[in-house]
Order: sequence, then structure tokens, then C-alpha cells
Amino acid sequence: MDRENFKSRIGFLLVSAGCAIGIGNVWKFPYITGQNGGGLFVLIYLLFLIIMGAPVLTMELAVGRASRKSAVQGFKALEPKGSKWHIHGWVCIFGCLLLMSYYTTVSGWMLNYAGKFITGEFSSATPEQVPSVFQSMLDSPAQMLVFMAVT
Repeated sequence: MDRENFKSRIGFLLVSAGCAIGIGNVWKFPYITGQNGGGLFVLIYLLFLIIMGAPVLTMELAVGRASRKSAVQGFKALEPKGSKWHIHGWVCIFGCLLLMSYYTTVSGWMLNYAGKFITGEFSSATPEQVPSVFQSMLDSPAQMLVFMAVT
């Protein structure tokens, strides 16, 4: 069976950027920026993103390119005999699973809010009433599971 690959470099770059940026930056970043100084915060954030993110991205790309295997199999194929680097591949997989549980939860909230917005539920709500809408969603596990399942 042939391995799937990207048809263009721009496709790879867009997928990589989407994974790196994540929903947390889209959802919470404007609030954190406003609370922590605006432009200076963004510059410091970008500096640390490059300092911390570039080595990790470089390592992931190097392991993938050198081994041409999955995360777990790639570390196993490239590790020296007797070392435990293959454990890092399992940590990566576990981290992705944890991250996906976060994404489905927040995406479910966003989808729920979009539905309430489209149906006009927020049109007559005061700013003080909006948190009670969120709380009512949290109080209904079945409703949360439905929106998480849709995402």
C-alpha cells in the first residue's frame, strides 16, 4: 500500500501551521493579549514561540524524514540499541489524544454557541445572563456529549 503524502509544500505548511497555532490561540489569545500588555506581549510571545517551537518542529520533521515511519515506529527505528527513546513516541501519541479531548470539548462549546446565536437566543440576553447560558450547557452532560460528538 502506498503511503499518503502532501501534493504540495503549501498544503504541508498550512497543516503544520494549523497544528502549531491550535484552537487555544484562536480562542483565548485575544483575551490574554489584552490582559498582558498588547503589542509587547505579542512580541515576547512570538520570541518564545520561536525559541521553544523551532527546535521541537525541527526534531519532529527530522525524525519523520529520516525514518519515514509513524511517531512510535520512527523513534524505535532511529534510537541506539538499549536506549529508551521509543518511549517518547508513545508520549507524543498520548499527548495528541489528550489534546484532541480538549479540542472536541471547546469545539462543541463553540458549535453550541453558534446554534444559540443563529436561533436568536442571545438577542435579548444581557451581559449578566450570558454566563448562565454557558452554565446551563455545563449542567447538561447529554447536550455537551451531542455537540462534542458532532465535532
